[in-house]
Amino acid sequence: MSSSQPSVSIVVPVRNEADNIAPLIEEITAALNGRWAYEIIYINDGSTDATGERLAAIMAQRDNLRQLRHAKSGGQSAAVRSGVRAARGAIVATLDGDGQNNPAFLPDLIAAVEKGPNVGLAAGQRVGRKDTGFKKLQSRVANKIRNTILQDGTRDTGCGLKAFPREVFLTMPYFDGLHRFLPALVRREGFDIAYVDVIDRPRHSGVSNYGLFDRLWIGIMDLAGVWWLIRRKKPTPDVTEVKA
Repeated sequence: MSSSQPSVSIVVPVRNEADNIAPLIEEITAALNGRWAYEIIYINDGSTDATGERLAAIMAQRDNLRQLRHAKSGGQSAAVRSGVRAARGAIVATLDGDGQNNPAFLPDLIAAVEKGPNVGLAAGQRVGRKDTGFKKLQSRVANKIRNTILQDGTRDTGCGLKAFPREVFLTMPYFDGLHRFLPALVRREGFDIAYVDVIDRPRHSGVSNYGLFDRLWIGIMDLAGVWWLIRRKKPTPDVTEVKA
């Protein structure tokens, strides 16, 4: 792949996913080659396994693969933000690094952003989820509560498959957990959201880095904060520059 300016940046946050690195990069390549000039940015979020070494080995053979490393884990939202800030493409697409998000759906998400004149987010909506029954129940309850309070019209904000204009993301207020509230915040800024059904699948290997009690109470506080932000939003003034 040439090192020309990419139009699309694929951002993949990972922590301790060494065995999932090579298979996922191959799938991303198969989905995007010949369609867009693209780069792949892995954010190594404080991994303690061989994730960094696996990425370095592939980078030696691919000039469109980049690795950013957090000295210690900052979480998924921090990793996504680091990747978006470093991205060179006007459109950014994200997916989780554990293999549950199928890169075959990336073209549909990117195309939805390109086609929509006011689309600020194309959000994947999982069907046929492969999580445990308890985790699926947990997700349904959380999504129901969030949608009732924020009225964001989204049934699944936890799906890592998303695409958006880079400039839109950079207008979002940053906080830990931002990635779960993107639909509400994008609507707050006056943009439309496109939805793409994506088929879930089991992770390739390893174990999840996220648990119920890691985020339950923090999620409640974040929900209250986003509700406040929406309530305090004022219309954006029309601005014109007055020439001398």
